[in-house]
Amino acid sequence: MTKPDSKRSSVALVTGKPANAAEEQVNNGSSDPSVSGSPHHALTPATPTKHKSAKQVSRDNLSRRNTESEVFDDGTNTFFWRAHTVTVLFILTCVLVYVTLLEETPQDTTYNTKRGIVASILVFLCFGVTQAKDGPFTRPHPAYWRFWLCVSVVYELFLIFVLFQTVRDGRQFMKYIDPKLGVALPERDYGGNCLIYDPGNTTDPWHNIWDKMDGFVPAHFLGWYIKTLVIRDWWMCMIISVMFEFLEYSLEHQLPNFSECWWDHWIMDVLVCNGLGIYAGMKTLGWLSMKPYQWQGLWNIPTYKGKIKRMAFQFTPYSWVKFEWKPASNLRRWLAVLGIIFMFLLAELNTFYLKFVLWMPPEHYLVLLRLVFFVNVGGVAMREIYDFMDDPKFYRKLGQQAWLVAAITVTEFLIVVKYDPRTIMLPIPFFVTQCWFLGIVLILSWTLWLPFWNIWKAMTNYSAFGKCSDSFFHNLLRLQPYSKIDKRENPHQFTHNGP
Repeated sequence: MTKPDSKRSSVALVTGKPANAAEEQVNNGSSDPSVSGSPHHALTPATPTKHKSAKQVSRDNLSRRNTESEVFDDGTNTFFWRAHTVTVLFILTCVLVYVTLLEETPQDTTYNTKRGIVASILVFLCFGVTQAKDGPFTRPHPAYWRFWLCVSVVYELFLIFVLFQTVRDGRQFMKYIDPKLGVALPERDYGGNCLIYDPGNTTDPWHNIWDKMDGFVPAHFLGWYIKTLVIRDWWMCMIISVMFEFLEYSLEHQLPNFSECWWDHWIMDVLVCNGLGIYAGMKTLGWLSMKPYQWQGLWNIPTYKGKIKRMAFQFTPYSWVKFEWKPASNLRRWLAVLGIIFMFLLAELNTFYLKFVLWMPPEHYLVLLRLVFFVNVGGVAMREIYDFMDDPKFYRKLGQQAWLVAAITVTEFLIVVKYDPRTIMLPIPFFVTQCWFLGIVLILSWTLWLPFWNIWKAMTNYSAFGKCSDSFFHNLLRLQPYSKIDKRENPHQFTHNGP
């Protein structure tokens, strides 16, 4: 269980030596940088022979960023990593032949319709798992992430179908999935008595706290732990966490279950559940960024303990890239971070509004499946967004999973707008409108000021204007940071001294 041959070059990339020599060091048990070649030394260029193009320099920057974590791979290609396209096609053909020739078709139209839809989805998943383009993640297996990519396509098509139905037909259509659906359900009010200690209740004066200790408490902690692993930034996680509580305050006149006590908002949610989840996530990120990544084929490990450990680590990342969002560095990054926060908050709101307009109880398995879906596709989408934002010269288009996640989030919101416009259009209280207006004005003001701020910083940091080329000022107008501009104009003037 290790990487295929296409990834063998990663050994040479990290050690600065040919792949065969690096693999020999790994097999001999050498992981000392002084022996295997320091990444810093390996990436320091020798005497330049020719001027690199901007695309080549962009690729170099990408390689340096991707090798923040040390990766050693012996390059063993096992049965586990092969495509198996012919095998899957043969099995699929056998199943279809069996259904056609040996199985009697039932006379139930409803049953046949459901079975035909499920069979069509399964055939599409088989095609996608074997033929779709790989994403940025490879563990535990590239086919796993191709599967979720295809599930994203199926889910988006399902949402489009629901969007084109009438409100009544769309809600009744949910009965084909679960006969218990299609019935209006009352929302639970989390407000009411907000006393932490209720002296009037002699039986249990702490009953308000125990009433709030439902299944959403561990869900909040686990959810924010996973979100931290996806976003990989403490500040962005805290901003999204606090902003969602403000959204609950602002929209509690629309959805009753947004009406919570003040201590439920800020103590139980932000500080305890969300805060502890973010803290645990940041500790995990620190461990993932510091640990060495050494991969050997399962049959190359002599001990059973080592084999079991290797199998367990198959479910950990192959390598690790630290996200550096730097929203204030240029306008592109600032707008990207704003877009990420907006889409995150919209997806969170869709969780509550969708089950409200489609009449699904909070504990229904479809609600849980949607959360599991976003857990699996969110990490890939965020990595693709970061790559597209961080190195647009190399990543010229948005990744396929990020594109689908954005389309799904927007389609879910459109379903909410179509199915219950009266709830969405309920007037927001005036004081809430004032607060949001002030916040939007501050964000727009900083957005307009940011380009001038970057120009002023560049001019104060580099006073020797005579040494700067004309492209320096040209790229300043394009709002790119000076460090990247100068490296692309003079790539051999700089040496790489660290990740």
